[in-house]
Amino acid sequence: MKRLAFFIALALLAVVVWRVVERPANPDDVFLGYVEGDMLYIGPYETERVANLAVAAGAEVKKGDPLFTMSTTLLDRARDEASARMAQLEAQVENLQAAMNRPEQIAVLQAALERAEAALQLSRADYDRQRTLYAKGHVAKAALDRAKMALSRDEASVEEARRQVDASRMASRSQEIEAAEANLKQARAQLDGLNIRIKRQSVVAPADGVVQDVYFRPGEIVNAGQPVLALLPPENRKVRFYVSEPEFPKISLGERVRVSCDGCADDLYGRVSYIAGRQEYTPPVIFSDKERAKLVFKVEARLEGAARALPLGMPVSVTPAPDATGPAP
Repeated sequence: MKRLAFFIALALLAVVVWRVVERPANPDDVFLGYVEGDMLYIGPYETERVANLAVAAGAEVKKGDPLFTMSTTLLDRARDEASARMAQLEAQVENLQAAMNRPEQIAVLQAALERAEAALQLSRADYDRQRTLYAKGHVAKAALDRAKMALSRDEASVEEARRQVDASRMASRSQEIEAAEANLKQARAQLDGLNIRIKRQSVVAPADGVVQDVYFRPGEIVNAGQPVLALLPPENRKVRFYVSEPEFPKISLGERVRVSCDGCADDLYGRVSYIAGRQEYTPPVIFSDKERAKLVFKVEARLEGAARALPLGMPVSVTPAPDATGPAP
């Protein structure tokens, strides 16, 4: 028994010596963490195919620089149609301002009615076909909805053309002129909207930053809102570190902190921008140099000045520096 007690005491002594001598000290006010960033995920406004990519991963861009362009084939055709419709309405307003339309003008409107009726027949046939395919489960509900919308649109176009023909056979009245002018105003607004949509297909950088990753290439189809690339502005770069419960009172929101890492400059700073409202377990990627409490508080500090050049994922040490005079943000 005495020999066993002797060996136990010897083992405990060896552990104490190892903890004091072999393991380097780590001050209580040094917190370990790593660099992260809040990405801006830039995507198109509408589902389309990527036509052109103006940047690559790692490129530095300024606010307003072109990033990528989506295909505008369908929008261009819609704009041409809207332009033609507006020109047609402008001509109709001029005709209505006359006391009586000439036979040639009536013939033009009649031709427009026949064209609208032909389009309606095509839309009706397409709707019947899509409804049959949808009932058999061969097409999606979206295809049936588009066919139904096209049918409703062409029905309205036929009704409009028919009324225009009828109105052309009578003397114009002020109410009819006002209605035609309202239609013209609506067509002009539709054309302006299409021009805006086409312009928005050329996406530019919303802020200065570095392109961190590119997810799609020219020729690939991207859904509306789905990111084509990730952009990281310098002010969105931050350091995330973890503070144990005994050291938690040393950190406060808005406080200046010093950031250090292997081979980095000495004058690197950040400012605490977030403190978790509850504790959590120490993440496995954080390794301390001595035994620490398992429950910690997550803290984030926005990097300032030269510290914004630190690469993502860089392990760092953070110390409170309330009286530091580092570079301006």
